[in-house]
Amino acid sequence: MQLRSRLSCLLALALVGTAPGVLAEPPAATPYRWSNVTVGAGGYAPNIVFSPAERGLAYLRTDMGGAYRWDAKDRHWVPLQDDNAVSSHMGIESIAPDPRDPNVVYMAAGMNAREPAAILRSADRGATWRVVPVPFAMGGNEPGRGLGERLAVDPGDPRTLFFGSRHDGLWRSDDAGARWRRVPGFPVKGLGLPKGREGHGGVSFVAIDPTGAQPGERSQRIWAGVAQTGAGALWRSDDGGESWTAADAPPLFAAKGVVDSRGVLWVGYSDGIGPSDAKTGAVWRYGRDGRGRDVTPPDWRASGAEGGFLGVAVARSAPGTAAVSTIDRRGAGDSLWVTRDDGAHWEDMGARSRRDVSASPFLLHEGKGADFGHWISGLAIDPFDAGHVAYTTGATVYATAGMSGKGAIDWAPWVRGIEQTAIITLISPNGGAPLVSGFGDLAGFVHRDLARSPEPSFINPYLSNTNTLDYAGRAPNVIVRSGSLYVDRARDASLGRSEDGGATWVPVRVPPQGSPPARDDLMGEAAISVSADGATMLVSTRIPQMTRDGGRSWQAVRGLPGRTRTVADKVDPRAFWAVDTHGGRLLASRDGGASFAPVAGRGLPKDLMPAGRQGREAQSALLATPGRSGDLWLQAGTRLFHSSDGGAGFVPASGALSVELFGLGREHLFAIGTLGGVRGIWRSADRGTSWTRIDDDAHRWGGRYRVISGDPRRAGRVYVGTDGRGLFYGDPEAGR
Repeated sequence: MQLRSRLSCLLALALVGTAPGVLAEPPAATPYRWSNVTVGAGGYAPNIVFSPAERGLAYLRTDMGGAYRWDAKDRHWVPLQDDNAVSSHMGIESIAPDPRDPNVVYMAAGMNAREPAAILRSADRGATWRVVPVPFAMGGNEPGRGLGERLAVDPGDPRTLFFGSRHDGLWRSDDAGARWRRVPGFPVKGLGLPKGREGHGGVSFVAIDPTGAQPGERSQRIWAGVAQTGAGALWRSDDGGESWTAADAPPLFAAKGVVDSRGVLWVGYSDGIGPSDAKTGAVWRYGRDGRGRDVTPPDWRASGAEGGFLGVAVARSAPGTAAVSTIDRRGAGDSLWVTRDDGAHWEDMGARSRRDVSASPFLLHEGKGADFGHWISGLAIDPFDAGHVAYTTGATVYATAGMSGKGAIDWAPWVRGIEQTAIITLISPNGGAPLVSGFGDLAGFVHRDLARSPEPSFINPYLSNTNTLDYAGRAPNVIVRSGSLYVDRARDASLGRSEDGGATWVPVRVPPQGSPPARDDLMGEAAISVSADGATMLVSTRIPQMTRDGGRSWQAVRGLPGRTRTVADKVDPRAFWAVDTHGGRLLASRDGGASFAPVAGRGLPKDLMPAGRQGREAQSALLATPGRSGDLWLQAGTRLFHSSDGGAGFVPASGALSVELFGLGREHLFAIGTLGGVRGIWRSADRGTSWTRIDDDAHRWGGRYRVISGDPRRAGRVYVGTDGRGLFYGDPEAGR
C-alpha cells in the first residue's frame, strides 16, 4: 500500500465519531503555502548514494530529517518524506537504489531501537512509498548511523534484497521487500536489543558482487561487514547467501564496503562505530580471489594513524580508482585520499582542496574558516563521471566536479533544497528582521531574508545551542538569548544581549551565588527575559536576578521561586509574569521585576504543574500578546487559557483542540495539537473558540514539531520549527 493511500485510510478511521456507524464531520481546513526558511543542509547526513542506473540521479539519507533525491533537471534536492507522519521513519538507516530500474528505490527507516522500523519501497523515485513494518529494530539516529550501506539490492535479480541489522543478524527478502526472513546460515546472530543508551553496530554493510550473474539470475558472491566485538569483521558467501566464510581482516570493525565493477571489494575499517569514537582504522582491498590486503594510505599512518575510515567509494567508470575519507582525525584534521592504481599509491586531496561556502555562509558560524569537515561518513563517486565526487559532514554536503584534474580542487555545498536541522526556539519580533531562530548545534540566526542562507552572528558568546530567545516589545532591536555549549568546550557566559536586532552581541554574566559562591549561569539552564523597553533583564538562576544596567550590577528578585522563567509584558515595562508551578499560582511583578506577588488567576486549574515545562529547551507555556498590555495566554496540560486583565481572570481558549504547542500572531492564534482525531497545525481567529487546520497530508514532516509562532506584523504568517526537517513558514493561500 502506498504511504499516502495508507495515511488516507488512517485519517478516515480517525474521523469516526463516538456513535457507532456515524462519521464525524472533518475539522475545517484552510489552505496554506509552506516553504522552508533557507539555511542549507545544516545537519548530519550519514551517506549519499548515486544510482548506477541513471546519470544524474542520487539519494541522500539523514539521521532525523528523512531522505532526499537529487533532481538533475531542476538542480535541487527533493525531500521524499514530507508527507510522512511517523516520527521514527524520519531516521534513515540505509538507502538503496535499484541497480537496473532508476524509478525503484528502497529505504530502511527507523530512528532508534525502541521505535517503529520499516522497509520502504518506491516505484516512482520516492514520490510515494509502500511501507512494510519489519520485526528487526533500526537506529537511524543512533551511534553507528554512518556505517553501511546495510540495505542492498541484488543486481542480478532485483527482487532479492539483503539487510544487515544492528541487533538481529542478516535478513533477506525475495519479493522486493514485501516479506523478510532471517538468513539462517549467517554466523553473526546479533546481540538483541541494547540496554539503555548502548549502541550496536551489528551487520554494518552488505555488498553484492555484480559480476558473473546474468539478468534474472541471483548473484552468488555476497559480502557482509560486521561491527560487533568478537564476531569477525568480514564474511563472504559464494552461494547466494546460503553459507558463509570468514575473510581475512584487521582486528577492527568493518565500517563501510563497496564493490567495484570488476568485483573488487574495498573496505574501510574503524575501531569505533562512529561518529565520535573512532581512534584508528585501516583500508583493505579484496580481489576476485577473495584475498585481502592492507592498502591504507601511508600519509594517514605518517600523521599518527588517528581516526577511522567511514567513507569509501569506487569509480565504476574508472576501474582501479577508489577514494576513502577519515572520521575523528582530530589532530591533523579529516581528509580524503584517492588512488588510481588499486591502492598502490594514494594522494591526499585535502592539501589541494578549496571551499566556497558563499551560498551557505552559516558554515562559518563558529568564527572559523570552512575546514574539510567533521563526522565525514558519506563519500560517493558518480558512476558516470569519476571527477564528480561528493561527501557528507556533520553540517553539509560538499561536491566537486574537478577530482580528475591536477590543480586545486574546488568544493562547494551541494545542498539546494536540503534543510536538515533541529530548531529549539524562535521569535518573530514586532520590528527588525521577521524571524530570529535558535538552533541545535548551529547556534541560531537572524533571518532577514527567508530565502537566503543567513550570515552567522550568534557570537560573543558563541553557544552551540540557543535555548531561549526574547525581545523587548517596545524596543524590538533589543534581543536576549540563553544557550549551551558542547560539553568539552570552555565557556564564560551562556547569556547574550543585542541592541541591534541580533547583528552583534555582548555577553551577560550573572554574579556567583551560593556557598561557596559559584556561577549559576554557565550551563545554559537559566532562561532570560527582557522588559518592554529593553532596560531590565531577569535571569532565572537558583536565586533569580535582575539588572537594569546591562549586567553591570544585579539584585535578587523578591517573591520569585528559583529557576522560575519569567515573561515580560510586551507593552508595560514595569510588568513581568511567571507561573509558580509548585505553589499553583500565577505571579506578577508591577515594579519592573524587583518583586513578584500572586495574582488571582480566576478560572485557571488548581494544578499548574503542566504549565512548567521541563528542560532548558522547553518552550514557555506562558506568553504575553504583542501590543496589548496585560494580555496573557497560558497552556496548562493540553488546554489553553486567556486573560485580558493581567491575570486576574482567565477563560478557556482551546475549545476542543488538545494543544501541544502554541504561538501568537497578528490576527490569529496558532497551535500544534489534535482535533477530531487529527494531529496537525491549527489556526484560530476567535481566540481559541474554533480552529481550522492549516497543514495538510503532504506537509507532516514526521510530526516532529519543536516550536510554533505567528508573525506580529503579517496576518496569517506562521513559523514552525521541526526536529530534523528545518524551519518552515506558512502563509494562507490567496484570499484566505
